[in-house]
Amino acid sequence: MPDGKRTWIFPDGDLPPAGDEDLPLEGHESLIVLNTGDSDAQIEIDVYFEDREPEVGLKVEVPARRVKCFRVDKPLGDRGFKVPFGQYALRLRSSVPIVAQIGRADVRQPNLAYYTTPGYAQ
Repeated sequence: MPDGKRTWIFPDGDLPPAGDEDLPLEGHESLIVLNTGDSDAQIEIDVYFEDREPEVGLKVEVPARRVKCFRVDKPLGDRGFKVPFGQYALRLRSSVPIVAQIGRADVRQPNLAYYTTPGYAQ
């Protein structure tokens, strides 16, 4: 039986700026998805904002028994949607159970910062 849940929500998206060109790491956020099952995961991503209507139904796939990282600052999903800098939230709906988390690299401080957070799942 695959691990995880079929719906995941990440309310605290806040895409940081990429930072200076001379830094060894770009500021970004990543959506990391693990599919431990025997079937490919067909996932729809909805992106919510403070000040505009959501972008819904972005389609991505994570093959069976694989992990995949989606950089949120790069074109996302079948429509190549680019999440703008600032506050946003994500909802994932998967065809099979998955495990997901968000990772954020923030380069606005000299010591840099990278951290991950799990979402709410049901």
